[in-house]
Amino acid sequence: MSSTARFQRARRPEQVAARREAILDAARDLLADGRSADVSLGDIGSRTGLAKSALLRYFGTREAIFLEILDREWRQWLDILDASPLPLCGGPWATERALAAAVADTLAQRPVLCDLISVMAGVLERNIDMAFARDFKQRAAANTDRLADLTVATLPALSAAAAQQFAGAAFIITAGLWPYARPTDVVAAVSAQMGLPDPEEAFRANLRAGLVAQLIGLSAQAGA
Repeated sequence: MSSTARFQRARRPEQVAARREAILDAARDLLADGRSADVSLGDIGSRTGLAKSALLRYFGTREAIFLEILDREWRQWLDILDASPLPLCGGPWATERALAAAVADTLAQRPVLCDLISVMAGVLERNIDMAFARDFKQRAAANTDRLADLTVATLPALSAAAAQQFAGAAFIITAGLWPYARPTDVVAAVSAQMGLPDPEEAFRANLRAGLVAQLIGLSAQAGA
């Protein structure tokens, strides 16, 4: 009996959950090997041995699969950030610099998350239905709230609104910078010839700088 036939016959809730997990695991592995733009439903089907029609019975679109992975990666990253000690930073605004460094460094270690963040609003959220969009955005809001809570726990002088602003900014700055961290082969070759910094190292440094500016600015306003 083919794997596709077995998949289509899954009817009990635990079978459905297992099949969804298999699809997400396969898609996550593919994303780890490349960019989201290069991973198709056909690729996921080939990895799982399933036809596209079978995949879509469990996830309405390719984009919905990626958003599910984004939510999982986001929550796993928050777990890691919550457990990470702040790096030692000297000088003024030391706590702000340490928190920004922790956020930037732990994000840079999760390229799948950064890639999915970079295409969430412009690509992934444009091909999902109303019910999935509502569910995903509620989970995204909860993740943002958690980062804001971690921020206030580290910098208690910040208001809840300021912490929310930082949590949103961390997402937006990551989305803007990440595409430059993974240039095409041609652009990478030209950049190397020009002596430009390694793109992934530049991503980490620029993300740190952007987050430091956000936190120092918010803290300065809080103390005004």
